[in-house]
Amino acid sequence: MTRFLDRREAGLALGGLLSDRSFVHPVVLGLPRGGVPVADEVARLIDAPFDVLVVRKLGMPGHEELAMGAVGEGGSIVLNREVITAAGISAEQVDRAEMRERAEVERRTALFRDGRPRITLVGREAIVVDDGLATGATARAACRVARAQGAERIVLAVPVAPHGTSGAFDEADETFCLTEPRDFMSVGMHYVDFTQVDDGEVTDILRSGGE
Repeated sequence: MTRFLDRREAGLALGGLLSDRSFVHPVVLGLPRGGVPVADEVARLIDAPFDVLVVRKLGMPGHEELAMGAVGEGGSIVLNREVITAAGISAEQVDRAEMRERAEVERRTALFRDGRPRITLVGREAIVVDDGLATGATARAACRVARAQGAERIVLAVPVAPHGTSGAFDEADETFCLTEPRDFMSVGMHYVDFTQVDDGEVTDILRSGGE
């Protein structure tokens, strides 16, 4: 089983994989919080600007782990109309979920950015990075939000994911993953040090990165 020492080592390995590829006007987007240190290393290795993508999925009422959509910075929102219709979710329920999660997006954005503007994604190749995928719900939401914010092409890059993920992730135009074990149980089991990344670390990394 492949195990990374920590998120920094995973980012170095992932950046090494991506450094052989040619990206057009790229920007690396780390998903807070665990994806940020991974993305920081990737951005350095491929010499691309680095930013954070603050996203919150909209959980279905009574089944919050299931996403019926997502919201992100700049007022962006994506909704899974088929899921909403099939589950009989009302417009009022969607609105309440959006208001709740948008408030959290705004809180995190203010905390992480500390007054810095986000890098525009319009016409750019957005490389969405996390420390791994489990269900993939947050990464799917992030890819959809990045496209809604104007990204021309979406690339998902992660160190580890369940077997078969790369070929089944329709929200991204291309997916890179270092290892996809058949016996996948959790992201954390593939790291020696999987200590939770706190808000202060995210803020510090962002303060020293970006364009």
